[in-house]
Amino acid sequence: MLLYIHIPFCDSKCFYCAFNSYTDKFHLKQEYMKALKKQLKNELVNYVKKHNKEIETVFIGGGTPSCVNYDEYKEIFEMIKPYLIENAEITTEANPNSASYEWLENMYNYGVTRVSFGVQSFNNDKLKFLGRSHKSKSAINAIQNANSIGFNGINCDIIYGVQGDTLESMKADFEQAFALPITHLSAYSLTIEEGTKFFDRASVKIDDEDLSYEIFDHIKEHGFKQYEISNFAREKKYESKHNYGYWEHKEYLGIGAGAVGYVEGKRYYPSKSIEKYIKNPFEMDYEPIDFEDIKTEKILLGFRCSNGVELSLFTQKELEKINDLIENDKVLVKDERIYNKNFLLSDELALYILD
Repeated sequence: MLLYIHIPFCDSKCFYCAFNSYTDKFHLKQEYMKALKKQLKNELVNYVKKHNKEIETVFIGGGTPSCVNYDEYKEIFEMIKPYLIENAEITTEANPNSASYEWLENMYNYGVTRVSFGVQSFNNDKLKFLGRSHKSKSAINAIQNANSIGFNGINCDIIYGVQGDTLESMKADFEQAFALPITHLSAYSLTIEEGTKFFDRASVKIDDEDLSYEIFDHIKEHGFKQYEISNFAREKKYESKHNYGYWEHKEYLGIGAGAVGYVEGKRYYPSKSIEKYIKNPFEMDYEPIDFEDIKTEKILLGFRCSNGVELSLFTQKELEKINDLIENDKVLVKDERIYNKNFLLSDELALYILD
């Protein structure tokens, strides 16, 4: 099973960010981390230990995990250590500004194997436009520090499809990324979501499918293989095992305010409010997930990545539609699984089959 830990604090709120994160509640950090550890201990004992489970991957996300002092994580790693499989993948997100050499080194010593930097761009004007608090130089330094410390995997997030983006400007971003010791690249198309500063400002986003294809081709030409619509790895071993766990519909614990967990056929949701979570980290909303929900998610997620989908999930009517897609060279069937040949068409293909 998987473990996700949510840190809802940020140094600044990016203009496109819709995640459960706050810039004005730093005074609650210590109380929040105490509550988080209470929930984690409860779920480790009452679910992982009780059902003789093992934790395959850990992902510390946010928010910004690096704006919480590394000391606060020591007890967390002590708690999860007995339940980790050998050579478990442990990832933390980090912001170039707050991920100091000392913070990275201590997280590495705790057992973190991968670090994912929210770089988004190496162009300082674009960073300012997006509401990012760091500069290009600090991102470069952070990635170089992580490499010198010894992290097995280093991811760099880049956003494209922003007002003013061109193939040439994006190539400049990627060339800088490729010049650094990264093993993984996440290239995300900007999305405009309700509740963000960019909402109701449609002009900030470029809808250019050709640009997406050109960007993907450029990344592949530099030796990074695409294994999901937004994710590229230098080698198979650098692909995110945690992401694969979600795509394979494995169970996962969601620890922290606004985190989501999935166990025993139910999703659970702790409170998004930091204050409410601190008061009672055990209060959850539950949502039962039935077979049709699972089937739909497996197909949608399987078509977005190199995992594919098992053919046994489909009805006869759906298999007939799959044959149409095979004839039109849209999908590939191999070893009783169906694979999407174009991740950008993943949702359309899945909905065509399920309709």
